[in-house]
Amino acid sequence: MKGATVQVAWHCSEPVLSLDFHSQSGLLATAGADHDIKFWSVHHKENGAPTVTFEAALCYHSKAVNVLRFAASGQLLASGGDGGEILLWKRSLIADEKPCWRILKTFQLHVRDVLDLAWSPDSALLMSGSVDNQCMIWDVATGKVVQILNDHQHFVQGVAWDPAGEYLASISSDRTCRIYARQSAPKKSKKRKITAVESLFTCRQVLAKTEVATPTITTTTDGNVKAFKAQHLFHDENMPSFFRRLAWSPDASLLIVPSGLYKMAHDAPSFNMTYIYSRKDLSRPCIHLPAPSKPVVAVRFCPAIFALVKNVAEKDMSSGTF
Repeated sequence: MKGATVQVAWHCSEPVLSLDFHSQSGLLATAGADHDIKFWSVHHKENGAPTVTFEAALCYHSKAVNVLRFAASGQLLASGGDGGEILLWKRSLIADEKPCWRILKTFQLHVRDVLDLAWSPDSALLMSGSVDNQCMIWDVATGKVVQILNDHQHFVQGVAWDPAGEYLASISSDRTCRIYARQSAPKKSKKRKITAVESLFTCRQVLAKTEVATPTITTTTDGNVKAFKAQHLFHDENMPSFFRRLAWSPDASLLIVPSGLYKMAHDAPSFNMTYIYSRKDLSRPCIHLPAPSKPVVAVRFCPAIFALVKNVAEKDMSSGTF
């Protein structure tokens, strides 16, 4: 696998704030502070390095576009920006059979900037996180909010939808990551009709602190020995970024969360960290990924699920090549 930096310089020298690949065509979409969404086709040079060719632009947002996400179906695109505006685009074909994206709906209920979006696996629901401290779950067909999650006390800077459809995850500058679990829909009563599910998801886990060793062992009033002290897992609101974009792995087995802080002991220095949680135990990280000198603000998985080629692996092991 080869990697290279692709130069996308058509956003009027403004920051590129989000990008996503279309699952079917491989088209690359970018969005930025110039209020536009741009589409690019990705090619490879003779040496294998990637290059891009501009294809089209969607110019409808009146303010900066902070995030865009293609639905798994490939037929819908959601984009969110400053002012709380969320636009839903639908893919269609024009006369010469080239794909064209047109406005389908506008979602306007957030009162402040939308920072992240996440689609449900069936593309029927959309989750948004905003500077108004709220997460909203939208019914795409009706354009209405079916649930508001308002547990966070500060900006919601990242949201992620479990590919298996069971969990939602959100992270905020209030130093917490919250895991929501899907609840079964209530049964209809003969005495009254239930027209909507009052609670689609409820908070299952709050990831906020961990225990680290203290330099001295103290004894509490009840006689218990206390050798550990709680430490925050994540950076506070002073971290210089609007985004903390977390992600589930394509097979739904792992949740990776950026903007972490780690200490070996209570009096030890802090290190930037990215935490990986196993679906089997979301209460504590199973893997710690040390970060560079600056905090990690966004993570993404390759959408392809790779399989180990058995004969190649056996050959590498027998030859001592790993």
